[in-house]
Amino acid sequence: MRNEKTKNMILCAMFVALISVGAFIKIPVPVVPFTLQVLFTMLAGLLLGGKRGALAVCIYIVLGLVGLPVFTQGGGIGYIFQPTFGYIIGFAVGAFVTGVIANRSNRPGYKLLLGANFAGLAIVYLFGMVYYYLISNFYLNTPIGIWPLFLYCFLLAVPGDILLCIVGAILGKRMIPLVREGKI
Repeated sequence: MRNEKTKNMILCAMFVALISVGAFIKIPVPVVPFTLQVLFTMLAGLLLGGKRGALAVCIYIVLGLVGLPVFTQGGGIGYIFQPTFGYIIGFAVGAFVTGVIANRSNRPGYKLLLGANFAGLAIVYLFGMVYYYLISNFYLNTPIGIWPLFLYCFLLAVPGDILLCIVGAILGKRMIPLVREGKI
């Protein structure tokens, strides 16, 4: 039992570190940068389960909000006023949903893993786009319409994230049995 708790804490800490590093592996695109955070947050859900995956992302968020520069543009409590902060909130909810869906089966197949990843990704985009719209229009007073929001915050960013969902499903299929059998 104690070894299981230790393993879970180590895996959770590892994903906090991976998500943090993933913020800085980025390809610049307009408005929302393409990073590997999506991959690492979905893998957290797949490998740790919904609750622990979301916990890893929440720890990452808390570290960023207390001032550690783990977000793509730094850190600190003021980051909640960044229009892209909604995507970060979405990472936690997306990791939870991804983990819950994927862990319905002891040996999930590619279809289930891919479906879980796409469900989590949809949540990330939903939170991100709604937050972006609200902060831009009602706090920053830099109005953005629905079409530009959809173009810049979804269409330009989603192709790379679809690829990451596929990569996540492939990695998850190989790694879930290893984590469950205690080999990782």
